[in-house]
Amino acid sequence: MKKIQMVDLKGQYEKIKSTVDQSIEEVLNSSAFINGPYVKEFQADLEKYLDVKHVIPCANGTDALQIAMMGLGLEQGDEVITVDFTFAATVEVIALLKLTPVLVDVEPDTFNIDIDALKKAITPKTKAIVPVHLFGQCANMEAILEVAKEHNLYVIEDTAQAIGADYTFSDGTKKKAGTIGNVGTTSFFPSKNLGCYGDGGAIFTNDDELAHIIRGMVNHGMYKRYYHDVIGVNSRLDSIQAAVLKAKLPNLDAYCDARRNAAAYYTNAFSSNPNIITPIISDFTTHVFHQYTLQITNGKRDALHKYLLDQGIPNAIYYPVQLHKQKAYQDDRYNEEDFKVTNSLIETVISLPMHTELTEDQLQFITQTVLDFVG
Repeated sequence: MKKIQMVDLKGQYEKIKSTVDQSIEEVLNSSAFINGPYVKEFQADLEKYLDVKHVIPCANGTDALQIAMMGLGLEQGDEVITVDFTFAATVEVIALLKLTPVLVDVEPDTFNIDIDALKKAITPKTKAIVPVHLFGQCANMEAILEVAKEHNLYVIEDTAQAIGADYTFSDGTKKKAGTIGNVGTTSFFPSKNLGCYGDGGAIFTNDDELAHIIRGMVNHGMYKRYYHDVIGVNSRLDSIQAAVLKAKLPNLDAYCDARRNAAAYYTNAFSSNPNIITPIISDFTTHVFHQYTLQITNGKRDALHKYLLDQGIPNAIYYPVQLHKQKAYQDDRYNEEDFKVTNSLIETVISLPMHTELTEDQLQFITQTVLDFVG
């Protein structure tokens, strides 16, 4: 059995090596390193895949979130609601823009935003909601859109972990994660389901005017060189990363299927154990399993984390600290009673290796090792 990786990027690369290498060589030979043909081609390919009018590539997923908020014209002091149980980038950009982050609890089974908590958090200062499609499945977007419509709020989807997931509305309409709200964002960090070989990100929208604003913002506010029509930033996806992403995009659905197959193996192995809660998939969404996250309910999570490492099985705790308890985001406004689920999850969650190259012998070893320890 080959060494188990948390994410096997080398194994994935080896299967598409010739295509990737040729694409990178073409960029090097052209020397069109910024805004070259591959950027435009990947943008068009991703627009077609997502069935969205506008994809605006940028330098990384954090920039994507920040630029989306800038494009919507949010102003200092505006409140933006997002979840307490996620990576800090989601709240980081809210604070950087001098907006007011409002953190709310998540559902105990999907780990996505709790709709009742969302409703409770809305005030006259609320201007936007940022649902995070955590670990690979969509939040309850239909309910979120209803809340947003009632209160005239923007919806900014954080799709960094769920690109490729499908959302089905109650009328049967289907849309890709990130294309449902006013604007969606994603990250192409190497470990993502669609990852490049460095940093990268993108913004999605069907709003022509918003897309125009954002296209200027990612390039110093320019639409014509040296003419700055809006206040912008320097956040461009470079041509080499675009070439990698263009090569990988046709494989995205197969990558997601491989992750689902690995997840199904895990779930089948763990489902009858009373000390383990396996991931729940909502009826309205597919799951692309950026992470496969268990809850260990018998108090052995931390010991299991160490034991698996000792056995050569990488694993991670996403996330070990609630955002509302991080030093940077502590606020007297928060009441611990409002974060019961998040406060519980940080004590119980553990994520197992999840990627496209997991083999059956690796999955068998991982699951048996977990079961042997948990009991």
